[in-house]
Amino acid sequence: MENATTIALSRLVAQTRAMDVTANNLANVGTPGFRAERVLFSDWMVKQSAFVEPTPGEPKIAPPGSRVMTYTQDRATYRSREPGPVAHTANALDLAIAGDGFFTVLAPGGPRLTRSGHFERGPDGTIMDASGYPLLDATGKKMQLATADTVITVAANGTISSQNGQIGQIGVVTPDDQNRMRTEGGRLLASDSPTKPVASPQISQGALEESNIQPTLEITRMMTDMREFQFTSQFVQAEADRQQSAIDKITQRRG
Repeated sequence: MENATTIALSRLVAQTRAMDVTANNLANVGTPGFRAERVLFSDWMVKQSAFVEPTPGEPKIAPPGSRVMTYTQDRATYRSREPGPVAHTANALDLAIAGDGFFTVLAPGGPRLTRSGHFERGPDGTIMDASGYPLLDATGKKMQLATADTVITVAANGTISSQNGQIGQIGVVTPDDQNRMRTEGGRLLASDSPTKPVASPQISQGALEESNIQPTLEITRMMTDMREFQFTSQFVQAEADRQQSAIDKITQRRG
């Protein structure tokens, strides 16, 4: 296969990845706390060595000025850090974080981070998220409400109280390296780096941080990605047709 085709195919693979990421963003427009993901592309340059056939027994020598081919490389996927708009719900266990920080919930695979602050009271009084995972406090323990705790108040620093007194403090943490977080579904993030408490968290009770996805922008991005994919696909097909035509002509001449 010719170099032009392999270069074009590298672009097709990258564009496929870009469309997958954009589609996932659109699918999570209504997911509280979701932040858009973006694909980072880079050039992968390969120096082509054009060898001169030596006399038998001598090594091959690459002449100076060999060509460099540039492929498209899917370098990484990064997450936007721009917060989403805050919607007021008046639900006592809907919480929104202003600025940096994440809530921590205990998922089956271990503690996970989230900006989705929609919590509810479980049958046993455990404060849990929409998936039933317990919310953790500043010491890493489950947040628990007593049966008699009916009027819930959450301070800006995460301290939860009821009419019976203080219950505990919600843990708000941030990873040492936010680039080393992996998405698990639309709401949860797994951190591959240690986390530390946010010094002065700012939590709003009765509010939810919405997704920071802008649907119009994402649809426009999707259309652009599709056009580029179609253009590159047409180029690959044209190259295949050209090669087949050349093979047919050579075959006919030899026949």
